[in-house]
Amino acid sequence: MSEATIDRLVIDTPDDWHLHLRDGAALSAVLPASARQFARAIVMPNLRPPVTTTAQAMAYRERILAARAVTGPGSGFEPLMTLYLTDNTAPQEIVRARQAGVVALKLYPQGATTNSDAGVSDIRRTYRTLEAMQREGLLLLVHGEVTDPQVDLFDREAVFIERHLIALRREFPGLRVVFEHITTREGAQYVLQEDDQNLAATVTPQHLLFNRNAIFQGGLRPHYYCLPVLKGEEHRLALVAAATSGSTRFFLGTDSAPHAAVLKESSMGHAGCYTALTALELYAQVFDEAGALHHLEGFASHHGADFYRLPRNAGRVVLERRAQTVPAAVPFGDTELKPLCGGETLAWTFAGSL
Repeated sequence: MSEATIDRLVIDTPDDWHLHLRDGAALSAVLPASARQFARAIVMPNLRPPVTTTAQAMAYRERILAARAVTGPGSGFEPLMTLYLTDNTAPQEIVRARQAGVVALKLYPQGATTNSDAGVSDIRRTYRTLEAMQREGLLLLVHGEVTDPQVDLFDREAVFIERHLIALRREFPGLRVVFEHITTREGAQYVLQEDDQNLAATVTPQHLLFNRNAIFQGGLRPHYYCLPVLKGEEHRLALVAAATSGSTRFFLGTDSAPHAAVLKESSMGHAGCYTALTALELYAQVFDEAGALHHLEGFASHHGADFYRLPRNAGRVVLERRAQTVPAAVPFGDTELKPLCGGETLAWTFAGSL
């Protein structure tokens, strides 16, 4: 059967290796969508205040589990906790984190994205902590952009590689690094060309589906605005080629980042795309259009688990080639949330778990 005639996909249950769940009423609103499609997710720590200690991470995990208890389907969903790396994160905290089951720390360059004002101002200040992470086996998740105002917004990822990532990985060759939500040809090439099994990357659905023109078609469209920002078409094509290639270096990370519609549509619109509602369908569209549906299972279900040295999931999920219209808006606490591609038709539909 050729890929053009495939109308039903059954794959091992996938995981989301980059997810924003927020907290409080927002957490309760968005958790069911991710729990419905994914068995596990790496939970981002950029709350206000940020999750900088093991105690805070465990408390946040308990709030997620409490919300999970009332989600119905997906009640086995497992949050994988992370800490927010700062200039002052103590090496001793890394030992406590490992003992508590924290799996990674997130490096946000100060001012790079949502709630990153407490992020790292100089990577060299974290070297003792990175050494402890390398020793204890915790992963480093990198938001790979410089924040130098002299660097063009669209060049920040490539400059980060040259200025920081190469040196960091040379200093800590045993540290497992996930270059998160890569957006450029340079990012994809760097991951592919490095002969190092300690480097991998996540790729979001929005960066695979859209280039920067999507933000401006027919007017300013804030629900396509995210950080790192969408790039040019040559970069999108390079990401698609990498993600759909079957390379084990690339895996699914939605970076689903819910913001109330009123905040997205304000004069200082918040950055982030809410993709969790139809995450697998969005990725299926990319792999389908690339003629690579046979590689979707590896990207969504295997490569990330293997890199994190966690067991692959035992369950299965089903995707069907059946058109669906994405809701224009969904409830979000006492306001509403507008998902990516809201009101538009997708060719694939998530049909549940086996």
